[in-house]
Amino acid sequence: MASFFSFPNPVNELAARTVAAGVVTLGAVTLLTQSWIPLAILAAGFVGRVLAGPRLSPLGFVAQRVIAPRLGPARLVPGPPKRFAQGIGATLTSAALVAYVLDAPTVAWVLVGLLLVAASLEAFAGFCLGCWIFGRLQRAGLIPADVCEACNNISLRHPAPAPTA
Repeated sequence: MASFFSFPNPVNELAARTVAAGVVTLGAVTLLTQSWIPLAILAAGFVGRVLAGPRLSPLGFVAQRVIAPRLGPARLVPGPPKRFAQGIGATLTSAALVAYVLDAPTVAWVLVGLLLVAASLEAFAGFCLGCWIFGRLQRAGLIPADVCEACNNISLRHPAPAPTA
């Protein structure tokens, strides 16, 4: 059971960027329709990805198993910062859903707009804002170094290829 509720480490950056593109699409639909339904789907997807990586997220599953393998060889990056970023997305979308239910739609749409900015940076520029925040918090000592050894030791990020005979 514990392995089910785990997050992959490392993560294929191509899959993460594909998920971000899906979030951008669903976020745009949310803002255009101003409906709680795509917002609830967004929130559920983020919560699922935080809890179990792509296992509980149809978008994450399709990105990892179907789309990313067709985009080229995996580009592996540390998992803990990506999970942290998914946690930020879960917080923003859950707060937006609560704001909507409490009849504060402007707050909800501003939160979704912030999410769209962050997801667009990831999807189209390869810059993970949540990962950047994770790194700053780790440098400040607020996230222990052992949470992500590869984040602290650059040689662990991209291991040298095995020698060929």
